[in-house]
Amino acid sequence: MADAKVIPFDDDRSRSGGGSRPVRRRTGGGGGGRDDGSTAPVSALPGGRLPEPSPEAGADPQEPQRPQEAPEPPVGETGGGWDRRIAGGLAFLRRRVTGDYEVDEFGYDKELTDQVLMSALRPLADKYFRVEVKGIENIPSDGGALIVANHSGTLPLDGLMLQVAVHDNHPAERHLRLLAADLVFHLPVVNELARKAGHTLACAEDAQRLLELGEIVGVMPEGFKGIGKPFSDRYKLQRFGRGGFVSTALRAGAPIVPCSIVGAEEIYPMIGNAKTLARLLGFPYFPITPTFPWLGLLGAVPLPTKWTIQFGEPIPTDGYPPEAAEDPMLMFNLTDQVREQIQHTLYKLLVQRRSVFF
Repeated sequence: MADAKVIPFDDDRSRSGGGSRPVRRRTGGGGGGRDDGSTAPVSALPGGRLPEPSPEAGADPQEPQRPQEAPEPPVGETGGGWDRRIAGGLAFLRRRVTGDYEVDEFGYDKELTDQVLMSALRPLADKYFRVEVKGIENIPSDGGALIVANHSGTLPLDGLMLQVAVHDNHPAERHLRLLAADLVFHLPVVNELARKAGHTLACAEDAQRLLELGEIVGVMPEGFKGIGKPFSDRYKLQRFGRGGFVSTALRAGAPIVPCSIVGAEEIYPMIGNAKTLARLLGFPYFPITPTFPWLGLLGAVPLPTKWTIQFGEPIPTDGYPPEAAEDPMLMFNLTDQVREQIQHTLYKLLVQRRSVFF
């Protein structure tokens, strides 16, 4: 009887692409060999059984002969890709159950983000919003950088699509660490997912720490003023705060990369704001759109707009002296420069856009 082979569930190594695995075969001592001393492979008959070998020279004809193993076909011809995926999935689940995985000091779980969260968001970015990315080369291949983007859309889907765009389009597959508002970390389930995805609280200390660790950090200075603005003010940038992100970039010596996002404004056209209900629920606003709350949960489905995300020329900060981070005039000028560059790019992309949906 042929030896059984066990495929361990925690074996994540690739078993395809380089040819089939070595096949163990039982061979006789002399008969049926080649001139060079090697043994010719034995092929199975259509019935699935191998022919019984003839007794070898010098062997006892009364001794029963053990059947030889049929050569194992290449992995790719037997659905080995699915075998590999199943084995990898089981190994992933085992690590989840046993706690054999790593998170950083902010709670970021790289394995969960790559294999689950990004896989769930990718169809939304690629198929539903059809995100087009421009200027990805402006994000450095290594070292820290601060991406500053406009914020819109009633719900913060633009931040998630920005995260997918950076990872899937950058040659180094870099991960974007977004700075999120306090409300994100007060919501059940959302709080845990945000931490696992690499997001952290929008404070100068966390942002500077991430930049010094060489991470790509994303910030949307408009905050709730941008994401909750009415549809009539679409693509008009709101105030960028006091320029705290500029001070953080100066302290870390990280470049600032302006980012303009077109398409998010129209996914939930906000035509009203139920302020009383928002106060009762503890939300900064409660949106009223042409479909929500009139259609219930169906009204919460975003419109399939066509998105464009463009990264502008980076603004270096490593040439300034250490005390520059305390200069209010410098921070104001750099903040205004970033804001103007984003606004100008938004107008340019809107002129080039053929349609909201195409």
